[in-house]
Amino acid sequence: MCGNNMSAPLPATVPAVRKATAAVIFLHGLGDTGHGWAEAFAGIRSSHIKYICPHAPIMPVTLNMNMAMPSWFDITGLSPDSQEDEPGIKQAAENVKALIEQEVKNGIPSNRIVLGGFSQGPISGINRDISILQCHGDCDPLVPLMFASLTAEKLKTLVNPANVTFKTYEGMKHSSCQQEMMDIKQFIDKLLPPVD
Repeated sequence: MCGNNMSAPLPATVPAVRKATAAVIFLHGLGDTGHGWAEAFAGIRSSHIKYICPHAPIMPVTLNMNMAMPSWFDITGLSPDSQEDEPGIKQAAENVKALIEQEVKNGIPSNRIVLGGFSQGPISGINRDISILQCHGDCDPLVPLMFASLTAEKLKTLVNPANVTFKTYEGMKHSSCQQEMMDIKQFIDKLLPPVD
């Protein structure tokens, strides 16, 4: 089931303080919106970076008894062998591609755009030379640390393994923490330094 053709509100955006020479596009998790993440990025922003936090369309989610909620694609289960909503994932990737294209039209080169996401927030179209920061709480009851470790290992087969950084945060559940946000800021600032 794919409901990504439903309209979603305009993204929550944290504008650059000065001329934007880079952008971060960050996708929220299941049932959330971009507003909270925009607020989090406002607290760690760099003055030359625009932060874009889109909102997923509202659709029924099989995992949650078909309740309608913000979701990038349908989720049927949390086990590794659960069927994936391939059409929904492809549509979500197209939506992200459209956001990237819009920022390029706005004058930001594609190599100055960083993609990120929380939990369900999809990242696709992997380039072998990209840098990846994967963060995970060691007490996450929804996505066990074992799954996160397996993901990190899989990512190392898709890109240069030296470019994959996997960080865990003691006591963190399915959320974020201040140390994680500071690590994200450091990662983004390294990839997107000021150009002027």
